[in-house]
Amino acid sequence: MIDQDSDSDATIVQLSFGDRLGALIDTMRALKDLGLDVSKGTVATEGSVKQTKIYIKRLDNGRKVEDPDMLEMIRLTVINNLLKYHPESSRQLAMGEAFGIEAPEKKLDVDVATRIHVKEDGPKKSLLYIETADRPGLLVEIIKIIADVNIDVESAEIDTEGLVAKDKFHVSYRGAALPSSLSQVLVNCLRYYLRRPETDIDSY
Repeated sequence: MIDQDSDSDATIVQLSFGDRLGALIDTMRALKDLGLDVSKGTVATEGSVKQTKIYIKRLDNGRKVEDPDMLEMIRLTVINNLLKYHPESSRQLAMGEAFGIEAPEKKLDVDVATRIHVKEDGPKKSLLYIETADRPGLLVEIIKIIADVNIDVESAEIDTEGLVAKDKFHVSYRGAALPSSLSQVLVNCLRYYLRRPETDIDSY
């Protein structure tokens, strides 16, 4: 999970993996190669699950990551490194079959994976929830669609479970929550683009 809300100075990447930060040293090195600095990391136990958090800042200005392209690069870097250095994670990532490691027990039906909801989140913003089949460029695509209908993205929480993206966006229109008519327009636009991974944007 990529958390942009909990810390004002850093982007937090949380993984349910491992029992020590040393297990992720290759991932941290790969993030450094992207021009990022892992400022700190923690490991906590929640029940039987180890939650590893790494706090990331940009090397050039010491600030949290805001660029959607870079946020996606972080997510893909973490996933690729887990698959490369920790193939035992392939089952949880639901990517084993694609990488020839171990086939998942249940195949994902991407044709019915998309779910979109908008609800009020106070007087000044709305919460947009999207669950859809993950693919390269998805985050940038979603933000572009939102911007095309003149809606502002104030913050986002990016989460991936295997091949399914589960994203939350705090959005507003002219400093207020979305009216119901605009919410429906946004949902319709997103459904058109995201209902299948192979949707051609130029066909809209």
